[in-house]
Amino acid sequence: MTRNLVSADALGQEFDGQAEALLRKGYPEAASLSEAGFMKHIAPLRARVAEIEPAGEDMEAGRLPFVIVVTPYLVAPDRAMSLVERAGKRGFAKMYPREPGDFHPVDGLLIPIAPAYLLVDIDRGRETINATPNEALDRIYAAGRSPLTIDEGIAILTHHPDFLQKNNCFSLLASRCGDQRVPAMWISEGAPRLGWCWAGNPHTWLGSASCRSRIGPP
Repeated sequence: MTRNLVSADALGQEFDGQAEALLRKGYPEAASLSEAGFMKHIAPLRARVAEIEPAGEDMEAGRLPFVIVVTPYLVAPDRAMSLVERAGKRGFAKMYPREPGDFHPVDGLLIPIAPAYLLVDIDRGRETINATPNEALDRIYAAGRSPLTIDEGIAILTHHPDFLQKNNCFSLLASRCGDQRVPAMWISEGAPRLGWCWAGNPHTWLGSASCRSRIGPP
């Protein structure tokens, strides 16, 4: 399905819908905050939406204009993953022998230091299907784009669970734990799963997601 977000007003409405979804899914409780206290961290981002270029939202092609990312400052990734729901099934993290908290952003990644920020111009990575994560990372950087973190992958599925497709699940190349494990999102027994794959292994159903930029609060 393609949905055109071709005006600043439409993008503002999309932001409002995502903010409401965070409340509905229980993010304030997960952050041990009241709804008002939680929204103090989210609401300032709305003013930055005007900086985003209006674009189409295309689930089939795997493109999104933006999502609100809630960071571990507010909600830990394993808790946030449990708030994802796709086709009636809850998301879960299974990364043995690692845990989501063992993974950290790679060096040189410019991520806003804030409780929440906007992830802009998202691509699921259809063109990197069957490329190893190592190869995909080179392609992403060559295109002037950035790989995604675990927090950002969870944020995408929080707001757009159908973004995860059986024939195009996606790796999150910007979160690493000091070895060759690369986090990835895929569907396991019908439920969204956060797991990991090896950096040198290709998969016919797995691409590598990326973004154009990140925008923090004013």
